[in-house]
Amino acid sequence: MEALDYHAEERRKAEFDVDEMKIVWAGSRKAYEISDRVARLVASDPVFRKDSRTMLSRKELFKDTLKKAAHAWKRIIELRLSEEEATKLRFFVDQPVFTDLHFGMFIPAIKGSGSEEQKAKWLPMAYKMQIIGCYAQTELGHGSNVQGLETTATFDPQTDEFVIHSPTLTSRKWWPGGLGKVSTHAVVYARLIADGQDHGVHGFIVQLRSLDDHLPLPGITVGDIGMKFGSGAYNSMDNGVLKFDHVRIPRDQMLMGVSQITREGKYMESDVPRQLVYGTMVYVRQTIVASASSALSRAVCIATRYSAVRRQFGSQNGGPETQVIDYKTQQNRLFPLLASAYAFRFVGDWLKWLYTDVTQRLQANDFSTLPEVHACTAGLKSITTSATADAIEECRKLCGGHGYLSSSGLPELFAVYVPACTYEGDNVVLLLQVGRFLVKTVSQLGSGKKPVGTIAYMGRAEHLSQCRCEVQRVYDWLKTHVIVEAFEARAARMAVACAKNLNKFPNQEDGFAELSADLAEAAVAHCQLIVVSKFIEKLQQDIPGKGVKRQLEILCNVYALSLLHKHLGDFVATGCITPEQGALANEQLRQLYSQVRPNAITLVDAFNYTDHYLGSVLGRYDGNVYPKLYEEAWKDPLNETVVPDGYHKYIRPILKQHIRVARL
Repeated sequence: MEALDYHAEERRKAEFDVDEMKIVWAGSRKAYEISDRVARLVASDPVFRKDSRTMLSRKELFKDTLKKAAHAWKRIIELRLSEEEATKLRFFVDQPVFTDLHFGMFIPAIKGSGSEEQKAKWLPMAYKMQIIGCYAQTELGHGSNVQGLETTATFDPQTDEFVIHSPTLTSRKWWPGGLGKVSTHAVVYARLIADGQDHGVHGFIVQLRSLDDHLPLPGITVGDIGMKFGSGAYNSMDNGVLKFDHVRIPRDQMLMGVSQITREGKYMESDVPRQLVYGTMVYVRQTIVASASSALSRAVCIATRYSAVRRQFGSQNGGPETQVIDYKTQQNRLFPLLASAYAFRFVGDWLKWLYTDVTQRLQANDFSTLPEVHACTAGLKSITTSATADAIEECRKLCGGHGYLSSSGLPELFAVYVPACTYEGDNVVLLLQVGRFLVKTVSQLGSGKKPVGTIAYMGRAEHLSQCRCEVQRVYDWLKTHVIVEAFEARAARMAVACAKNLNKFPNQEDGFAELSADLAEAAVAHCQLIVVSKFIEKLQQDIPGKGVKRQLEILCNVYALSLLHKHLGDFVATGCITPEQGALANEQLRQLYSQVRPNAITLVDAFNYTDHYLGSVLGRYDGNVYPKLYEEAWKDPLNETVVPDGYHKYIRPILKQHIRVARL
């Protein structure tokens, strides 16, 4: 008997070719084919099942994670998967694991900061998983302030070794994923001390555990830091604590790509420019932005599909109730998130290009774009992860009470995603870095130094500070140049205002401290402009497929105008638009929601996620929600017995009034 598709009618409403949109989402036909093939491979493998994950104890969960990691590696070898295919396989297994840090941080750190000799020695072992590495930077007492790290690496010229030591309680490494129970090696960040002089924080390759019996080596105390937020979620990862007690390593295990200590103990900069390490930073942040679009699209897929299944109120003459997705309040909350998923996807794709561009420039000793690239990647990491974390929680609420069930997939998705707001740079700290960059850019406008890249619009700051929005009718807000100029004017005016206010302070650092909230808001405005601009640039490309470009144009306008509505105070207060123009933007937004509505289900189908990857009863492709919710309930361990354990000891005495009361 053929399974029912409760979304079939919704899919018939679509005004575009969903298969072509899948290719646009994936980035290319080849990328789509790889993703589709690997997703189905994972979904069909019983070892990768995850339906009971949230009910496992911590030990059971960790053992299950190790089993999946080993099986994934086995399949990668057996099927001779390419690096791209292997990365996709780990992505669709969908369980935080030590290999995330091994391939995502340990290897890039060596590639980015190691010498050619070190790369030749360590990378082959790492790629073959003959060693397993992590990235040991954060300490108990310091995270964002990397220059405040306390772990020391003191050079001993007598033995030609570094002595790695944790001098204080707060110098213990704390949080590195994969460190707690698995990693055999780590790139450890420590203060380099040579001849009594502190040369700042550098990276060192340190072996932590024996390759024979996995026991910690002498002088190493290592373990897991304990349970984290949520059930399942990030508790599959062995985030660790690490203490060094005068651990000695050879001098050549200092990462020497940009600096080194000679045999005599002299600190030397290498011929390779220090700025090369920025390439690794851009790569890591690009992957984080890409992950934001993946997590957000997953939550939006669940909420959109369930909103089409769920019906409440509005029954006429005994007919069906109204689909929740047809309520304007639901659309107003949901559709901007759908648009954001696409926007983050495209800005993530652009960051891949930026990484290639930066790498080529660095190799040619061209560092001209580095400050702008640093600010751009820091800001995009911040706004995309913050928006995604908030959006996942909003999607949970959009699913009503059932969204709170573990089987909805949303509570675990939220718990597993929110650390992204903190790791690789606290989001507020990153915004403040962007804010400083913006103020510096403003201060240099009269010097003849031309702003480049994503900050190029600041070269027109004088015009943007005086221009007036030309919107007179609702449909004027569909004009690309109108939207771009409004976002440019807002960002420029907020940055210039911060710079002017900063000049009022005799001590600039006091000014930065006092104006930090304003600087963060200016940074958000700048970064939102980047996302809007990159979405518009995507639309200027040749996009094949019936109706595909039209749907992307609608989503682009939804994204931009929903941001304008949300931050209306900024746009009006800076004089970019009038309150009346803001009202027209909101009216246009409501009209756009009506255009999204018939295509909503197919727009989330274009993400091409299997039911296995979604891990949600509410987000099932066939929409068969209620029977499956009922079925899932009976799988809970509490339902293994009709009468609960503890009935005779605790409940029966209450019911029978047999509680023994102590006499005081």
